[in-house]
Amino acid sequence: MLLGIDIGGTTINLGLVKDNQIVHKITVPSFAPDATLEETLQHLENAIKQIITPEVTKIGIGVPTYVDSEKGIVYDAMNIPSWTVVPLKERLEKAFNIPIAVNNDANCFVLGAAALLDKPSSVIVGVTLGTGTGMGIIIDGKLFTGTNCGAGELCSMPYNGGVLEDYCSKKFFTAYNVNPKDAGDAARKGDPHALAMMDEFGIHLGKLLTMVLFAYDPGCVVFGGGVAHNFDLFKPAMMRQLSFSYPYPRFLDKLQITAMPEGDIPILGASLL
Repeated sequence: MLLGIDIGGTTINLGLVKDNQIVHKITVPSFAPDATLEETLQHLENAIKQIITPEVTKIGIGVPTYVDSEKGIVYDAMNIPSWTVVPLKERLEKAFNIPIAVNNDANCFVLGAAALLDKPSSVIVGVTLGTGTGMGIIIDGKLFTGTNCGAGELCSMPYNGGVLEDYCSKKFFTAYNVNPKDAGDAARKGDPHALAMMDEFGIHLGKLLTMVLFAYDPGCVVFGGGVAHNFDLFKPAMMRQLSFSYPYPRFLDKLQITAMPEGDIPILGASLL
C-alpha cells in the first residue's frame, strides 16, 4: 500500500493507493497563510495520521515549487509563505519511520496520467492548468526534472508584457472577473462573450503548446487541473493556433492531445514517486 499526497494552496488531498487505484481518500484544508513552519508540519503530520495504515510502505508528496528530490528539501513553495527551505523528507521519515519521496506537483500529475494512458508515448508532457500553470515531462518512462526539479517551467517565460502563466491558467479568467467554471458553464449555454473568452484562452495555449513541441517533441500532451474541465471548449482554438504556429503538420497528425482534469491523478502520481 502506498500513500500519495497532493499539497495545494487551498486543500491537501491524501489517498491510499493499491495497484494504481485509490482505495481511500481524505481532503483537509491547506495551511493558513500566517501559519509558522512548525504549525504547517504539524498540520501535515496530523492529516497523515488520519489516513495512514500499517500496510503503507511509502509516502509520496507533490508540492507546488522547486524541490531537491534526492534530499527531499522543498524551496520557496508558492502559496505557503513559511516554506522557504523545508527538509520535508527528513522530518516525515523521522515521524513515520517509512520512506518519503517529494517532488513537484506537476511532475506528480504527469506520472499519474502516464500510468493511466492506454498507449503511453516515449515522451509525455503533462500541463497543469490551475491557479498557475505547471509542466511535467516523462522521457522513456522516467521523469525528466532537470538539475533543480524545474525542467519544463515554460510558463515563466516572458509573454505579452507578463509571463505565459498569466494567460494559460486561472489567472486569465480572473483578469475578466470570472472563474473558469462559470465561464465554461456560460460558454456551453452559447454566451458569445464566454465563447470568445474560451477562444482567446485556446490561442494562448496553442502558443504555449508550440513551445512544448519545439522543446520536447512529445508524442502525447496531457492537460490537467481544474481549468482543463473546459478542454472541449478551448481545444478548437488551441489546435487552430498550433496548426498556424507549428510548421510540421504531419507530426501534428500523430500527436496525442488529451485532458485528465480528475483531481485524484496527482495523488496517484505522488504515490509512484
